[in-house]
Amino acid sequence: MAVLDDYQRVALEYGDWERLGPDLDVTVFDRNLDLEEAKVALAPYDVLCLMRERMALPRGLIEALPNLRLVIFTGVRTRSIDFAALAERGIIACHTGGGEMQPATAELTWGLILSAMRHLPREMAGMRDGFWQTTVGTVLEGRTLGLLGLGKLGQRVAAIGAAFGMQRIAWSPNLTAERAEAAGVTLVDKDRLFATSDVVTLHMVLSPATQHLVGASELGLMRPEALLVNTSRGPLIDENALIETLRAGRIRGAALDVYDQEPLPANHPLRGLGNAYLTPHLGYVTEGSYRLFFRDVVSVIAAWRAGAPINVASVA
Repeated sequence: MAVLDDYQRVALEYGDWERLGPDLDVTVFDRNLDLEEAKVALAPYDVLCLMRERMALPRGLIEALPNLRLVIFTGVRTRSIDFAALAERGIIACHTGGGEMQPATAELTWGLILSAMRHLPREMAGMRDGFWQTTVGTVLEGRTLGLLGLGKLGQRVAAIGAAFGMQRIAWSPNLTAERAEAAGVTLVDKDRLFATSDVVTLHMVLSPATQHLVGASELGLMRPEALLVNTSRGPLIDENALIETLRAGRIRGAALDVYDQEPLPANHPLRGLGNAYLTPHLGYVTEGSYRLFFRDVVSVIAAWRAGAPINVASVA
């Protein structure tokens, strides 16, 4: 079995692998493999465990893995696996539970917002370098929080915004005034949301309809002091348009946990922008999530070896 993209090397710590007996050989890969590397490195393995969507499993890779019999992905759903290619070879795909994704991602969203509004990364770095105060922060109370998407995660973020005393507005293609009101939020059109919000935060599912939902037009509507936050999926934002906007200083900044390409290349332009507040896709990365993920991975393997697979992925 290969456990992929275990960046922190905690899979062996969090999973009860001894339960599966001495004939299971678990190898941990602690860095992301590109497609050609993966074709060679993963060829010997019968079972692959994927950490969320860190590693894609396209047809070309599946066809290069002659021994593959079982794929397990952590979380409940993924768009990064070619399930049709697996089915053609009779390879079973199973999932784990969802972990702490919703509270963890909502909390990280607010960590990013506070970091940007109070310049925390700069001030923390200054303290280590021997400096004292160099910035002036902005409070959230009385300001406007704009939510693109008001599902379960968006509602969590909205509730925290209420605790900060913020005005809350929202838009999504299918959001109704009644649903918004039930969450204590006001429904507005998309242009108004971008034009009037002090903080715009994204909570949408990525699909062909939502890719580049935030482009040059939307960014151009934002106020100079406004902050854009994305803890959902990178391609919801037109990355090139965002980089241009940040370089020109047309908005306060962008606080991002997700990107078009992950891991984000070391020489990526976003890394060099002082008004980009960046974290390496930490939204779901918590002890509770990892313990649940690897507990379930062990259970899935045990059930599969017993001939009664559980948590088989639905691809409908």
